Amino acid sequence: MKGNPAIIDALNKLLAFELAAMDQYFIHSRMYQDWGLEKLYERIDHEFDDEKSHASLLIERILFLEGTPDMTKRDGLVIGTDVPSMLESDLRVEYAVGNALKEVIALCEKEQDFVTREMLEKLLDDTEQDHAYWLEQQLRLIKMLGLPNYLQSQM
Repeated sequence: MKGNPAIIDALNKLLAFELAAMDQYFIHSRMYQDWGLEKLYERIDHEFDDEKSHASLLIERILFLEGTPDMTKRDGLVIGTDVPSMLESDLRVEYAVGNALKEVIALCEKEQDFVTREMLEKLLDDTEQDHAYWLEQQLRLIKMLGLPNYLQSQM
């Protein structure tokens, strides 16, 4: 099915964010594992899998619309150097993904591509309700407990 070129282009821009989030979570999860922070490793490894499934859905939709997925770009990829900077970096990429999703959902509404819009609404719910919210909680816990206590709770 020949898709709208503007929607295909927008989906490729979303894909760049999802690939960045996927790569960032992958690296961060392995850093947590190396540091012995098993709870953070498990959660961020789960987030890596979620981002991989988001990227897969976008790729499948782009292909269905007879577009070519662009796997070469990564928008927003920033690798942290310690736990707070890693969590903050992950949160920034989730906020960027959320904002981009809202823009593309509006485009889909305008162009009457309701199937793509519905798919993106599910990704937005996952981004806001699960990923960003959990990261905000972790940063709040660091402020409440102090970094040493937080890190101890993640072992």
